[in-house]
Formats: sequence, C-alpha cells, structure tokens
Amino acid sequence: MQQDRRRVTGHSAERVGLFIAGVQKAGTTSLDVYLRSHPSLAGARVKEPHFFDDESLDWSNPPIERLHALYPPPVTGTLRFEATPISSFWPHALERIQRYNATAKIILLLRDPIERAWSQWSMQLDRGTETLSFPEAIEAGPRRLISEPLGRAWRDHSYVERGFYLYQIRRVLSLFPASQVLFLESRGLAADPVGTMARIAGFLDLAPFPPVSSLRERQNPVPDLAPQPKDILRLRDLFVADARATVAVTGIDARHWPTLAADPVAAFLASRRTETMGGP
Repeated sequence: MQQDRRRVTGHSAERVGLFIAGVQKAGTTSLDVYLRSHPSLAGARVKEPHFFDDESLDWSNPPIERLHALYPPPVTGTLRFEATPISSFWPHALERIQRYNATAKIILLLRDPIERAWSQWSMQLDRGTETLSFPEAIEAGPRRLISEPLGRAWRDHSYVERGFYLYQIRRVLSLFPASQVLFLESRGLAADPVGTMARIAGFLDLAPFPPVSSLRERQNPVPDLAPQPKDILRLRDLFVADARATVAVTGIDARHWPTLAADPVAAFLASRRTETMGGP
C-alpha cells in the first residue's frame, strides 16, 4: 500500500499543491490570471485540466504523469496550481485530489447561487448546448442528472444543483484540515483584487503578488435577458437555508447576495446593473 501511495502522489516537486476547486461562474478565470502573475506559482497549460473529474480514467491506477505533463519542469520553491471549478461539485473529485496530495491547499470561490445559476444557463444558451428556457431548465435539472449519471448534464445543466454549497464545503473540510482551505467570495475578488490576493499570499505563505488590477470576466452573453421575478423567488426559496449555513461555516461576506436579501428580485436586478456598468 505504501508503494502504491508513492506511485500515485509522485515526487513532491511535481505534485500540484493548490487547487481552485470551485465554483463555476464565480470569477475563477480572473483568479487563475492573478495567480499566474506570481513568480512562485506555476499554472497548467490549460486553466481547467479536468483530470480529477475524468471518469474515463482507471482510478485504481490513475495516469498522474498526464497531469504533470501539463506543467513546465518542476522547480524547487515553485508551487503548481490548477483551476477546475467543477471539482467541488463532481462526485469523487475531491477525494481523488486528497489521495493525490493530502497536503494540498484548496480555494473555494463562492457566488450568490441565484446569480450563479443564471450565469451558467446564459453561458450554455450562448454555446448552443441549452434549448430550454430558464424556468424549464430549473425544472428539468434533477431529471436530466438522474437520466445520465455523471454525463454531460452534470457539467452543462446543473444550474441549481451546483448552487447548494454546504455539502461541497463539508466534503472539503472532511478531507482537508481547515488550515488548508480558503473560502473567498466572488464580488470581493472583483471589487478588491489587491486585498484578496494579499489574503491568498498569506494563505500560501508567499511573498506579495505583483500589482494587480480588476479584470472583468465575460458576463451574461445575452444582456437583454433577465429571469422572471417568480423564478428568482423560486430559487431563493430553494437556496436560502443552504446559503445562510454556507455563510455561517465559511465566514464570507455575502450581505449583497440576492438569496439573502429582503427583496431578492430588487437585489438581483441591482447586481445585474452593476455588472452591465463594468463593476464587480
């Protein structure tokens, strides 16, 4: 067993030591760009390797060299990282990461779940992988995921399911010590990238990051569309208890989340206006 463990993890200089494990549509692309600016961090050639969520692999004998081949030659004192934001949601991905490197650091970047669901649906609509209206897609989600276990629907159509953060957080904390996990909030990164990257530098015990400026990720590709108030209220009812528990466990500042607002419709529309004007 010890021999297998050495084979799976590989040499410490080769091992990926930082994972941006979630969540999709929360600013992980911007975070990936910021991380690549640090001389002591090395990102994969592609932002999302999708290694640990690859069900085609033999996980009794995973080809770790395929992951390591995405990086430049290892350098002592340089930390490899990757950003595959489905990792916190995908069954077994976190467990595989823990088996691969139990000392890895994990970052979860969270966003209001209603905003996140709408943003994912808009992206899939723009890509042509979604033909249902937003309320139809919300309704069809569980049926789609059940009909094709760990299939494309889990990646493309999990609008509501990905927004239940508490179980993802509990999985992370059951696998990694709290000292190895950092929870961040999407708008906080957009509004204060300098402060956020300073937190990450401290978390990773690195020298400060070079000066960074706000990056605007592509927002809703169909800006004239907006969910109906009844759909926002429906999602609020689904998410509110989970969102409150998420804030309690992680300590993130989510006061602006529509899910937690007294008037979620007004809060969602105000957030959309901020995005349209290029703000966080």
